[in-house]
Amino acid sequence: MPLSDGGEGFIEVLEALGGQREHVEVTGPLRSPVEASYLRLGNVAVIEMAQASGLALVGGPGGNDALAATTRGTGELIVSAARALARPAPGPAAAGPGAARPATGNRGQRTVVVGLGGSATTDGGLGALRWIEQQGGLGDTELVGACDVTVRFVEAAEGFSRQKGADEMQVVQLEARLRRLAERYEAEYGIDVGTVPGSGAAGGLGGALVALGGRLRSGFEVVAEMVGFHEAVARSSLVVTGEGALDASSLAGKVVGSAVREASASGVPSLVIAGRVSPEASAAVEALGARVVSLGGRFGEDRALSDVCGCIETAVAEHLDATGGG
Repeated sequence: MPLSDGGEGFIEVLEALGGQREHVEVTGPLRSPVEASYLRLGNVAVIEMAQASGLALVGGPGGNDALAATTRGTGELIVSAARALARPAPGPAAAGPGAARPATGNRGQRTVVVGLGGSATTDGGLGALRWIEQQGGLGDTELVGACDVTVRFVEAAEGFSRQKGADEMQVVQLEARLRRLAERYEAEYGIDVGTVPGSGAAGGLGGALVALGGRLRSGFEVVAEMVGFHEAVARSSLVVTGEGALDASSLAGKVVGSAVREASASGVPSLVIAGRVSPEASAAVEALGARVVSLGGRFGEDRALSDVCGCIETAVAEHLDATGGG
C-alpha cells in the first residue's frame, strides 16, 4: 500500500486512487516559470508545494536565494486547483472511497490539500497568501495543510533555513522577518500563527494556510485515511514498512514510525526493514513491538545497495520463517 507523510511524492502516492492530473505553469521559487500539477479526486484537489516552490527547482541549497525565495507559485497552484473544483469534474472521477475524508466528513465539501515539504522558501507563506487574496480568495473551498513536522512559525528559520542555503546572518534575518510576519498575521487575521504546531512547515507556509482559515493535519494521517490504511492494518497479520535510513526522524511524523504505531495500537506485529539503522531508533521502534532488520548489517553494504529488492524479499522470508508465518 503506497503511503506518504506529505512531502515529495505525495501526489504520486495518491494517484493510486485514480483521479485526474492537471498541469499548470506557475511562478517558481526564484520567479522563473515552472510547470506544476495537482491531482483532482472528486471534490478534493491534492498539490505538493514542492512542485511550485521546491528546493529541487533551484538546484538545491547552492542555487537558492534563501531571502528571496517565494511561495507565490504555490498560491497560484492553489487558486488554479480551487477554481477547477468549482467546475464539474471532466469524465468519471475515479476517486477511491473516502477520498474527501482528509479534510471534512462532508463529501460535498470542496477541499484543496497541500503537501508541505521540500520547500526552498522561508517567506512565511506570504507570497502564496497575497496571491490568493489578490485573486479574490478561495470562496467556500477548504484548505488543509499536510505536514510531517510540528515546528512553529518563527522556529522555521532556525530549524530549516540552513538546508535551504541560508548562511548564519540570513538565518537571523529570516527569523526576524517571520517574527514580524506573525505579528502582521495576528493583526490582519486575528490568528496567532506562532502558537500553532506545524505552522513553520514549508518555511512558514503552514502558518499562512492557517491565517487563511485552513487547518493543518499530519500528512501521514491524511494519506492513511484516503488510501484506507487503518482498515487494512485491522485485517492484517503483519505490517512491513521501511526506508533508506532508520533514525530519530523516522519517529517524528514520518511514515515508518506512524505505521509501526498504528500496528502496535491495533495489536498487529510489524517488521521494519531499513538500509541503515541507528541504535537509538531501533530501540525506540522495538519498544513499540516491531522487529528491525538492517540490510547493511544483514547482507553487507555492497549487496544492500546493489540488490535492494532481493535483500528485502529474503529479510521478509526469514522473518516469516522465524515467526511461523511463512
